[in-house]
Parts: sequence; C-alpha cells; structure tokens
Amino acid sequence: MSVSFNHTIIAAKDREESARFFRELLEVPPAPSWGPFTNIQLPDGVLLQFAEPPVEIQMQHYAFLIDDALFDRAYRRLCERGVEHWADPRMQRPGEINHEHGGRGVYFKDPAGHAIELITRPYL
Repeated sequence: MSVSFNHTIIAAKDREESARFFRELLEVPPAPSWGPFTNIQLPDGVLLQFAEPPVEIQMQHYAFLIDDALFDRAYRRLCERGVEHWADPRMQRPGEINHEHGGRGVYFKDPAGHAIELITRPYL
C-alpha cells in the first residue's frame, strides 16, 4: 500500500473563523463537517479539521504548496486585509515575499496564531 497524508486537526480559537480564513485564502469549497470539527478539503483530498481544544493553543507551522496564480490572488487578499506578513520564518523581513527555491514564498499567522507559509515551488 502506498502512503499519503489524509487529514490533520488544526487547533482554533474559533473553528468557523479559521475554516473560513483558509477556504477564502486557498479558494476551496466548504466540506461536510461533524461533531467538534469544521472541515475543509484540499484539492488533493487532504482534510483540514478545525477544532476548539479546551487548552491553550500552541503555535504550529503549516506550509501550503500552491501555483503561481493562486499565490498572486492569496497574496493580494492578505495585503487587502492588512494581514501582517514576512518573507522569512524569523519575521525579520516584514511586508515582503521571498524568491527562494526558484519560486515565491510568504509567511503570516492565521486567526489562531499558527505560522502559515505559502510557497510556489517545493523545497525538494
């Protein structure tokens, strides 16, 4: 059997707000949700399940490989909404994107404070 990534649970302060943020940013439709989860499904079938845990949320890092056209639209939305962003993971180059690995990338935080990265070329 081959291996593929199926789903992950992303801790959220407000699961509906976080799911909406990612749906709009990544341009994916709503997915069926159940129980404590508000879900979105990426085009490759990976399910992102947003839940509100009864504990303090620890920041996680999530990186999304997207095409150039979606990067342009997503970056424009980030700028239009005034979302603080950086060209680097150490947050030392504010308001910029990077051009590493033959593509483009940007770092920002989602509504729950997770570190999000959008890239147009894979690292490997």
